[in-house]
Order: sequence, then structure tokens, then C-alpha cells
Amino acid sequence: MSQKPSIASAGTRTDGAREFTVWAPAATTSVDLDLDGTRHPMEPLTGGWWTLRVPAEEGARYGYSLDGGPVLPDPAARRLPDGPHGRAQVVDLDTFPWTDAGWTGVDLQGATIYELHIGTFTDEGTLDAAIGRLDHLVDLGVDIVELMPVASFPGAHGWGYDGVAPFSVHEPYGGPTALQRFVDAAHGRGLAVALDVVHNHLGPDGNYLLSYGPYFTDRHHTPWGAAVNLDGPSSDEVRAYLVENVVSWLRDYHLDALRLDAVHELHDDSAVHVLESFSVAVDDLAEEIGRRMYLIAESDRNDPRTVTSRDLGGLGIDAQWADDVHHGLHVALTGESQGYYSDFAAPHALETVLASPFFHAGTYSTFRGRTHGRAVDPTRVDGSAFVASLQTHDQVGNRRSGDRLSATVPFRRLAVGAALLLTSPYTPMLFMGEEWAASTPWQYFTDHTDVDLAQAVRDGRRREFATHGWTEEDVPDPQDAATVRVSTLHWSEVDEGEHERMLGWYRALLALRRSRPDLGAGNLADVRVESSPVPGAFVVARGAHRVAVNLSDQDVDLGLGLPDGGTGSVVLLTLDATTTVEEDTLHLTPDSVVVVGPASE
Repeated sequence: MSQKPSIASAGTRTDGAREFTVWAPAATTSVDLDLDGTRHPMEPLTGGWWTLRVPAEEGARYGYSLDGGPVLPDPAARRLPDGPHGRAQVVDLDTFPWTDAGWTGVDLQGATIYELHIGTFTDEGTLDAAIGRLDHLVDLGVDIVELMPVASFPGAHGWGYDGVAPFSVHEPYGGPTALQRFVDAAHGRGLAVALDVVHNHLGPDGNYLLSYGPYFTDRHHTPWGAAVNLDGPSSDEVRAYLVENVVSWLRDYHLDALRLDAVHELHDDSAVHVLESFSVAVDDLAEEIGRRMYLIAESDRNDPRTVTSRDLGGLGIDAQWADDVHHGLHVALTGESQGYYSDFAAPHALETVLASPFFHAGTYSTFRGRTHGRAVDPTRVDGSAFVASLQTHDQVGNRRSGDRLSATVPFRRLAVGAALLLTSPYTPMLFMGEEWAASTPWQYFTDHTDVDLAQAVRDGRRREFATHGWTEEDVPDPQDAATVRVSTLHWSEVDEGEHERMLGWYRALLALRRSRPDLGAGNLADVRVESSPVPGAFVVARGAHRVAVNLSDQDVDLGLGLPDGGTGSVVLLTLDATTTVEEDTLHLTPDSVVVVGPASE
């Protein structure tokens, strides 16, 4: 046979039988399909591909043996019921009874994202249990639910970034049909669903791709070791594998978006970068299916070309995380200035990132010791292409004790931060529990089954924080089940005291963002920040609206510069019982924010 499959296949049904195909150029003489304990020789194709059509029922267990060796999991397994070291299971994803036929997606412009981790979002830690909390998200007013990675990894608990089976769904979360149920339930409530996927590396335990072929290369390196082979010999098949991974999540699970982890570690010297290939494939799929789909990148390059359209010479990714906005907000709210926060302690750093997403835009980064970034041209890129946040899994979980802002920042100051985020020209993202100032930390936890690896993770975590003066006892043990328990949300808090008050504040802000187009508009050219002589006090102009802020420790009077001189404008939202606009001026006490706009629109 001379034809070559374009992707790896996980038991595709064809005329009463199933076609199993696998790319295994590492095999020198043979590849056998082991199906429920019976081995079947596969037929070689060109380019290292092997194929076989054979009857197989849904639920059958299978794997591949190369050159008579041990049975390995399918690199494209959709289900691994016994974990990534076990055999794959045949599953028919196209038989799920979807009820979202009329779903066409949501518009990223004006949307708000809610990031959550399935394992700690509920006590049960499953996708089905998370369905029971979707109504809370509807009432909150968010638009997109972003799931942290669900690809299979060893053990039961983890953040998901050590996944080793890119096509599968972690069995402790409920497996593949549970993800389909979750997405279907979310769509039924008007919520889109995004999924965090990791293509830049695989975890250290259970990575069988290396046994099949040159999925990785030593031509480039990442913090996790050898890079994925995107531009070396045999990279065409690796790229096709990743493109199909992107397409399959969106097609088979009806997902609306993918968040691509650390794309700066996708090292690719090809003329067509793999991110551009992703963009083309997703646009083609969206046109074919008839619903909106998005790619969101995590990138530390501060390069707007990532989110510039392909027509304008960019990579065509729809949005990217804007960490500089987070850093500016974090430093202003907490006063912390260590490490990469140091540059953001500069005067007016917060005002800078409220108007443009990159603080470092061809400027010197002290943390990096070099010039960093490129300026954003507001005529080419909309503000909604930048995902901004006060808190994320990274920024909370990589702290020593996983402490949230609510553990150290007073209520009023935290509320000011929320107002700045949710009236910004960016796509805001909340981290689960942020909306009620959850008391639970979110710590780094693992469940490595390899004893040596587990100890290495413990030791590495302790060494990291020892440089900051913390003792071993101060650093939570990531392998301790208690670390997971303490990181799990306490939903009873939403009706208690200041938690309930903060939840009401977030709901009011999100409702205001929806009802006042100015506050969700992404035209960066229209954003103006007017500083005052008092550091930390400023006014953000958002069309006919103004967001007046006082993060100083003294009372201030701020001129609003309203287009009507204040006539016809009213206070739309404030932390205080009484606040009025007098002659285009507001009086603000410390840690205050006031949103002013036309009485009606």
C-alpha cells in the first residue's frame, strides 16, 4: 500500500470494522495491534505508518507492540481507563446525544472568561459535579468557562500540565463522555467552554511518544527538556499530530476555544509556524461547522504579531494572555516588587497597562536584563485580543502557600482591582473563587506514582523557596492529599459576610460591563488614563464613562473630564453609600473606585 494516513487513528469505524492506524517509524520490523489480549500483525505503509482493519466493539482494550516489545498505549488514545500506563479503550465519540444543535458560540469581544480546575472546583472533583455549579457562573455573568488541562496524567490529582496523552480525558474527572456532558450542559445555559491544552512538552511519567518516533528533538530545548519536533526531520507527522489534536478537541467535544500553553516554547523555524497552522485549521473547521471558535495563547514574548491576523502578516491567534496587566495590577494592590514585579513598581506603571497591554514594548526589562517586547498598534489589534486578570492558576499556585489576593489585600482595595479589570478594554479572566474572595488557597499539588519523581518534586519545591528564606516546614508538600483538600473551594462561603458582599460586587460589575458598551469596548486608541498629582489616583476614560480610582492613603478630588462637563452623568457603581458628581469632580477616600456615566443609554 502506498497511501499515507494524515493523522494517528484511535479505532475509526469503517463499514462494520475499525481501522487502526499508527505512526511508528521507530519500529524496524513489525507493529502488532493487541486487541483484548489478541495480537494482530499490522500492515506497513510509507513513511513509518502502520494500519489494520479489524472488528472491534466499543469498550475493547488495545495497544501497540513494536518489534515484539511490550504493549504501549495508543499515542492518539481517546480514553485511558486505567491511566496513561494502561491500554487504551475504544470509544465512539460521535454517538453522544448532543442537545446544542442551535449553538453558534459567543463573541470574544466583550466576553469574560472564568478559569477553573476540575479537581478542586467541587468536593467531588469531577466534570459531572462541576455541571452542578454552572448556574452560579450564569448568575455571575461570565461568558466562557476555561477548564485547566484534562489530558490524562499518572495519579488522581494534579494541575494537568504534566499530561502525557494529549487526546485523552483524565479518567478521575469522568473520562471523555463526561467532558461531552459538561460542554453540552454549559451550552444549554449559554456558556461557551474553553480548554487549556499543552503542546510544548509532555510530563516526565508516561510519555510513550518517544517509543514511537521522533516527536521530540534536541535541536531546541525548553524548561522541560528537549523540544517538540516542529521543524526537524519527520516533523511533518508531528505537526499533523498536533493540528489534529487541536481540531479533535473542538470537533469531538464541541469546545468553543483552546488556550495554548506557553507557546513561546513551541520552537519552530519553519516558514509557516505551527501556530499559524493551528489558526488555519480552526478557521476551516469553524466555517465547516458554522460556529465561532477561538485560539488563545499564553506567550511571554509581548509580540502583538501572535494575535495579528494572517492577512496582516501575523499568526492569526485570536487572543493571548497579557501578564503585564496582571503584574501592574498586582503590584499596585499589594506593594510587592520582587522578581519580575520589580519593573511594575515604577511610577504610573498601572496607568500604562490599563491603556496598552504590554508594559514592556521595546523597553528594558530588569528581570530579563534586556530589551523586551513590541508596541501594540491599536489600529491592527483590538483590546479584546488580550486576556487580562487579577489572579490565575499560575500567579496564585506558584506562590509558596498558594495564597490568593484576598488573604493579604483588604476588601476595598481588592474591590478596586476588580473594578479596574472588569472595566478594562481587555478580555477579563477570573480565577475560580475570586468572585467571592475565597478563603481557600490554591497550592501546587501532584500525585506522582513514581516514588523517585515524587521526591524530586518535593525537593525541587523546597529548594526553590529556600532561596527566599523559607524552611522545609513552610512549604506545602505537593504529594500530600491534604494539599489538594485545602485547595478545594468552600462553596458555603458564597452566602457569608464579606464573601457574599464581594460576590455582589463582581455581579454588579459584570452586569454593568454588559449593559454599558463603553466599558467592554476594546478600541485601545479610545482609552485615556489621566493621572493626578497624588500617586495611585487617576481617572480612566472609557467613551462617555469614567472610572475614578484612589489607591493612595489620602483623600483626593479628581476631575473627570466628562464630555458634558458632568451634566447628565451619574454614579453607576461605588463602594460608598453616597457619592455624587459635583462640577465634573469626584471626592474619593482611600481605596475607592467610582464608575460614572450617562444616566441612561
